[in-house]
Amino acid sequence: MPKILLVEDNPDNRDMLSRRLERKGYDVALAVDGAQGVEMAASEKPDLILMDIDLPIFDGYEATRRIKAALDGTASIPIIALTAHAMSGDREKAIAAGCDDYDSKPIELPRLLGKMERLLTGVIA
Repeated sequence: MPKILLVEDNPDNRDMLSRRLERKGYDVALAVDGAQGVEMAASEKPDLILMDIDLPIFDGYEATRRIKAALDGTASIPIIALTAHAMSGDREKAIAAGCDDYDSKPIELPRLLGKMERLLTGVIA
């Protein structure tokens, strides 16, 4: 089953989403800030990253830029931005930072799973 790196600083959101993904059969690794997310992307080599945008140390945009710019094999890992900010231009900002898709909070699991499955098609097949 695909490995997902969930980068989320809010413990309630992190616990709820990780448990829901694990029940769907995903192997979930957790990071609590942008710096740890970048480190774990390199060490864990997940199949997909779910990246909160409002993170301590550096935000999800900066973490995504670092992951996509790294020469350690992480540049090709698909990233879905997760944010409570659903303002005009937020999706474009996430895509410009290197995210492959965007989803707004509160998370609707069927919608998120559809986006994940689309990006993981080559991994699951």
